[in-house]
Amino acid sequence: MLTWNAEVVQYHRLRNDLAVIRLVGDGIPFAAGQSLEVTVPQNARLTRRYSPALPPSLDGKLEFHVRAVPAGWVSGSIVNETRPGDVWKLTDPKGSLAIDDSGREVVMIAGGTGLAPMRALILDLAHRATTPPPVTLYVGGRSPRDLYAADLLWILASELPWLTVIPVVDQLKDPWAPDRWNDTIRAETAEAPIFGPEHCWEGSLADVMSVQEPFGDHQVLVCGSPGMEAATVSALIGNGTPAAAIRR
Repeated sequence: MLTWNAEVVQYHRLRNDLAVIRLVGDGIPFAAGQSLEVTVPQNARLTRRYSPALPPSLDGKLEFHVRAVPAGWVSGSIVNETRPGDVWKLTDPKGSLAIDDSGREVVMIAGGTGLAPMRALILDLAHRATTPPPVTLYVGGRSPRDLYAADLLWILASELPWLTVIPVVDQLKDPWAPDRWNDTIRAETAEAPIFGPEHCWEGSLADVMSVQEPFGDHQVLVCGSPGMEAATVSALIGNGTPAAAIRR
């Protein structure tokens, strides 16, 4: 199996449990929406799959959004210990999350860092020669603070006329516990437009999908935690969306 190397060039801590890592390295033949098997120097014996948040580029640029999960040896070390200069090993591109050329409308449903492959697909669409189909992105979090890319999504929705972004949160009120990384970012970008509580729908992504009209002639893409995906797909099928229209 082919293995490629990429060097960490930027590390951005966005939340207590979340970081964005940018790398540059070998050109990897993956498609937007796919995932790669990743090995990091902090845990060289363990591998995890992550989806790049950028489509493939000739200059080998990669970006990953990683959330530290409880007892996550790899995710925790990536979020807490990654430094510029680290070399990651990447292999085995795979996955069926993709947008075809049928021109059918696209519904994207992303929970947490499941946003990463959706962002790669959106940027890939933006660079296609043909006009993209209408895309509606439902992006979910625990609270407005959990929407770690709210500023980027605002920019994308403002600049891409075919893209609609609908933030969905479990609760509209942020938890009382402080998040110093988020607090610092918000202080530095206080005047920047952003998706805030006033733009959010309240409920889980599955709740929101259960009350939508069937997506009968759409391409429906779902990405998030295993529990989020299972609940959301069940809600979609329950509202009449054909199972064959759903990719995850």
